[in-house]
Amino acid sequence: QVQLVESGGGLVQAGGSLRLSCAASGSIFSIYTLGWYRQAPGKRRELVAYITSGGSTNYADSVRGRFTISRDNAKNTLYLQMNSLEPEDTAVYYCNLGVRWGQGTQVTVSS
Repeated sequence: QVQLVESGGGLVQAGGSLRLSCAASGSIFSIYTLGWYRQAPGKRRELVAYITSGGSTNYADSVRGRFTISRDNAKNTLYLQMNSLEPEDTAVYYCNLGVRWGQGTQVTVSS
């Protein structure tokens, strides 16, 4: 059974950077589209970015140009590089593989 474990969240000032990681167990990692989602307090969970098995990417308008999603299939790891962070990026960030979700990692951006 695939398990997803996120890491890399934390507290950062506006304009700063963080890199999130999502480590996956199991052997099916490389064939799936992978995504990062986030959920802020009182708001619905929203898609941040996804990457297909072939490496194609797509981003929410709010993060395009600031965030970069990538994957390392050899390490079964998904990444999200977040630059120029804004207070509006504060949320719990989750990685997604099919119907599976990680436990989330908190990102807090102070103004």
